[in-house]
Amino acid sequence: MAIEGKDEQAREPRIRLGMVGGGTGAFIGAVHRMAARLDDQFDLVAGALSSTPEKAMQSGRDLGLDPARTYGSYKEMAIREARLKNGIEAVSIVTPNHVHYEAAKEFLRRGIHVICDKPLTSNLADATKLKKVADESDALFILTHNYTGYPMVRQAREMVQNGDLGALRVVQVEYPQDWLTEAVEQTGAKQAVWRTDPAQSGAGGSTGDIGTHAYNLACFVTGLTLESLAADLDSFVEGRRLDDNAHVMLRFQGGAKGMLWCSQVAPGNENGLRLRVYGENGGLEWSQENPNYLWFTPFGEQKRLITRNGAGAGSAAGRVSRIPSGHPEGYLEAFATIYTEAARAINAAKKGSKLDKDVVFPTVDDGVKGVAFVEACVASSKKNGAWVKV
Repeated sequence: MAIEGKDEQAREPRIRLGMVGGGTGAFIGAVHRMAARLDDQFDLVAGALSSTPEKAMQSGRDLGLDPARTYGSYKEMAIREARLKNGIEAVSIVTPNHVHYEAAKEFLRRGIHVICDKPLTSNLADATKLKKVADESDALFILTHNYTGYPMVRQAREMVQNGDLGALRVVQVEYPQDWLTEAVEQTGAKQAVWRTDPAQSGAGGSTGDIGTHAYNLACFVTGLTLESLAADLDSFVEGRRLDDNAHVMLRFQGGAKGMLWCSQVAPGNENGLRLRVYGENGGLEWSQENPNYLWFTPFGEQKRLITRNGAGAGSAAGRVSRIPSGHPEGYLEAFATIYTEAARAINAAKKGSKLDKDVVFPTVDDGVKGVAFVEACVASSKKNGAWVKV
C-alpha cells in the first residue's frame, strides 16, 4: 500500500482498469472509482457504464474516458479490450446482483481479473457456476466485502488468530439501517428499486444487501465455518417483496454459537454494523461507525481500548493504515484497502511471484458462502425458522 515509510519497493505501473455499471448517478460506482485511485494503483481507462448505450456514452464523457473505449455492453468491452495491446488488465463490476455472473464470466474467460461488488450473484446456482469459471481461469477474482479492509477489523482477526480470546464461544453481529422504513421503492428511488426487486437482487432483501456483509465480517474475524442456521425473515413494509429484517441463529463448526440481526427498517440507525466476539479468555467489540477503535476485555480484567496505529495495535492493522493515530480512517479507505490488496495480487500474478501471506481479500469462495447463507435464511424462514444446514 502507498504508506509513507512502509513500502520501499519500486513503483509498479498502474493497473489498467475497466468498469461495468457505475454510470452517472450510481453511488457504488463512484465509491469503487475513489477506492481504486486512493492508493494510486489503478487507472480507469474503459467502461460499459450502463445497460443503456446512450447513458453509457454520456457517463464515459462525464468521466473523461476515450469514446472509443466507452462501450454499450460489457460483452463488447470484454471482447475488444482482450484484443487490445494495452487493454484492461482488471475490471470492476458494480451492477445490480443479477448481472454479476454473466459479466464476470465474460472477463474471466479472457484472462481479465475481476473485482466484483457483493453479493457474488443473485442465486446459488449462478454462484456455483461462477466459482467454476473463476477456478478454471488464470485471472483473479476479488469480492469487495469492504468492511474486511478496516485496520481494526484486521487487528481483531489477528488477535483471534493469536489466541488472545482462547477458544471461541459466542459471536454476535448486527447491521441495522433505517432507510427502507417507508416504501421508498415506490417513489422510483433507484437504489431502493433494484434492491427490493427479486429479479435483480435475488431471494434476499436485507439479508442479501447487508446481511451478507455482517456474515462475512463475522467469519473473516473469527475464522469460523458456519454449519447451520435458523432464520426468521420479515417484510414489514406492506407490498415489499423481499425481507427488510432478519433474525438469524448460527451454529458454527467446533461448537461456537452466534446471532445475526440485519434490518433496514430500524429508525435511528444509519449504518450500524457491529461485531462482538467472546471466547473463554476474553472478548472483542468493534463498531463500523467508530471504526478506529477496538475494545478488548481479558476475562476478569478492565476493558482496554486499542486505537488504530495506537499502543497495542499490531502489524496486521498497521500495514493497512495510511495516517497517524487520531486521524480518522473510514469507509473509503477500507474500500481502498481491498483494491490495493487486489493490486498486490495482480502484480504478483503478472510477475509469476508468490503472493505475500499478509495480503488478504475476499474471494469467490467467500462469495459462494454468502449466497448460500442468504438462500439458507430464506429456506429456514419458510419452514418457520427450522434449522437448515448451510
